[in-house]
Amino acid sequence: MGFSPFKMPIYRSKCGLIILFLMSLCCIHPIGFSQGELRVGFYSRTCPKPNPLSALTPALLLRMQFHDCMVEGCDGSILIDNGNAGERMATGNQGLGGFDVIDKAKAMLERVCKGVVSCSDIVALAARDAVFLRNGPFYQVPTGRRDGRVSDISHAANIPEVGDSIQLLKSKFRQKGLSDRDLVLLSAAHTIGTTACFFIETRLYNFTRGGGSDPAINPDFLPKLKAKCPFRGDINVRLPLDPVTEETFDVQILRNIRDGLAVIESDARLYDDRATKRVVDSYIGQRGSSAFGQDFAEAMVKMGNIGVKTGSQGEIRRICTAVNGVPS
Repeated sequence: MGFSPFKMPIYRSKCGLIILFLMSLCCIHPIGFSQGELRVGFYSRTCPKPNPLSALTPALLLRMQFHDCMVEGCDGSILIDNGNAGERMATGNQGLGGFDVIDKAKAMLERVCKGVVSCSDIVALAARDAVFLRNGPFYQVPTGRRDGRVSDISHAANIPEVGDSIQLLKSKFRQKGLSDRDLVLLSAAHTIGTTACFFIETRLYNFTRGGGSDPAINPDFLPKLKAKCPFRGDINVRLPLDPVTEETFDVQILRNIRDGLAVIESDARLYDDRATKRVVDSYIGQRGSSAFGQDFAEAMVKMGNIGVKTGSQGEIRRICTAVNGVPS
């Protein structure tokens, strides 16, 4: 339908597009990984300030890294625009945005440090800065990724979907080396952003055999959802994934899940499973809430290491929408 359950709002500003450089990465702290070597400060000598940040599209950029890493690995394959055959066109990726921000950041960096900073690292840095823009933690991002050369719609068939059962969600995450805790933490990225009525229509009007709603929805919340998304209404209407603090990165999304206020089904299912329910509950109290930001950052860094290409693998794309040697 051209929409993703994870599509995020574009925040408008009179200043238009803003690219910020928040840190110089003057220190190098090696962090070893099985697929190669990423490290904090990878560009400290070759391109001292490669940290692009858009003030307009934080939630879009946060979701982009997830959708990139869960297919070919964190190699910028989601950025390649190769028509209907490309990864972007997969059902689970419809409605993603923020590509123009990455393209503009890449163009800026190419003028300063030609052929040095990969598109996949720009995606990872932009996701981190997007979290920070919405009151989340600012964390060190190991860099040194190289860009992949493959973008194939068929490779994106196993992206986690909004209607997946909790067991399927857990399985898909485990296949990528991510734990049940990572599943909860990365799902908590829904603390910012919106979804479309299309993605909750079944949950509201055809969840049970008799056409009933998902019983996990709080009875007081259900009429509000139906008012925004009436039966046979406009499926393109958007509503916040976190109706309480939709523009602030915080732990409220997990309280919503506990209280039956989850908007999309995949979030609600986190409270159906004993293991993921325990993780959700662990962050709701005061002590857990204080640990949430750091644990989320660690989950993002862990995800950012999925299938990375380093050393002589892949390439440093000249433009993010096309592999080198292919006319753009």
